Amino acid sequence: MKQISVLILENLRSVENTASIFRTADGFKVSKIILIGTTPTPLDRFGRKRQDFAKVSLGAEKIVDWEYKKEIISVLDNLKEDGFQIIALEQTSTSIDLKSLIKPDRFAIIVGNEVTGVSKEAIDASDIVAEIPMLGHKESLNVSVAAGVALFVLS
Repeated sequence: MKQISVLILENLRSVENTASIFRTADGFKVSKIILIGTTPTPLDRFGRKRQDFAKVSLGAEKIVDWEYKKEIISVLDNLKEDGFQIIALEQTSTSIDLKSLIKPDRFAIIVGNEVTGVSKEAIDASDIVAEIPMLGHKESLNVSVAAGVALFVLS
């Protein structure tokens, strides 16, 4: 069976991080990116192409299917109904090592805000909370880098 993956970007702040994730998603043949809440979209509020977005994504926003939703829970419910395993990429007291996951056929990875991370409601609605083990002094990776690592491990 062909692997199907979705990325959910929850309340990201940075156009550059979001656009970088689009470029990475194309490289891993992600089926769809769902932009939630405050996450920047490839189009401005008037529906015009954002040049700052396109500069970083190098046109991936034209290739990768994407949609915007205001709230995350209905998105997660719909994906679960479609047989997706929901994986929140976050550090919690109960998160497991991302490398220990068995590669699912259908999965959605949630990455969260650059400062506050994945919301509690999204974590609670996830099937798995996984983290990337950090060996150095820093506690986490940039959100766009973390999304790429997660896609690499699960693909």
